[in-house]
Amino acid sequence: MKAAVSLAKIYEENEKEAEFAGLIHDVAKELTKEQIEEYIKKYNIDVDEIEKQNAGLLHAKIGAKIAEDEFGANSKIQKAIKYHTVGNIEMNTFDKIIYIADKIEENRTYEEVEDLRNIAKEDLDKAILFVLDFTIQKAIKKGILIHPDGVDLRNYLLQTIDNKEKMY
Repeated sequence: MKAAVSLAKIYEENEKEAEFAGLIHDVAKELTKEQIEEYIKKYNIDVDEIEKQNAGLLHAKIGAKIAEDEFGANSKIQKAIKYHTVGNIEMNTFDKIIYIADKIEENRTYEEVEDLRNIAKEDLDKAILFVLDFTIQKAIKKGILIHPDGVDLRNYLLQTIDNKEKMY
């Protein structure tokens, strides 16, 4: 929540909406497999093949629906929650803020987090590339599936960052 507000200030987005999205974005993170299945049915959520094999990815889609249904979140906040885990080429600045805030919040302690926090203050797209590169490399080392939305987002960002340095 704090990271989302901080980034919203930098990128001139609505701080109250960022605070709310930052607070509730992981509302579905701790669901059991049975609860996940119940919410998928309740909200008629489309589940792709990668999500079937990694149910943890579904907390973003389910969380977006819970945010609307139980907390009255508007469509802007719902979309940011939906995309905060894997990312998507349809992300706008607000969505990117919630995505990055989730990766740099104050309880994160992985080795690269300080670098990412600094990059995020300068350029959200470069920060997202940093996260995607890190995540994809980690997935490759673990031998786990990589969601195509993240790969598509990485490729999209590399193609659209014309006049910026492509490296973080």
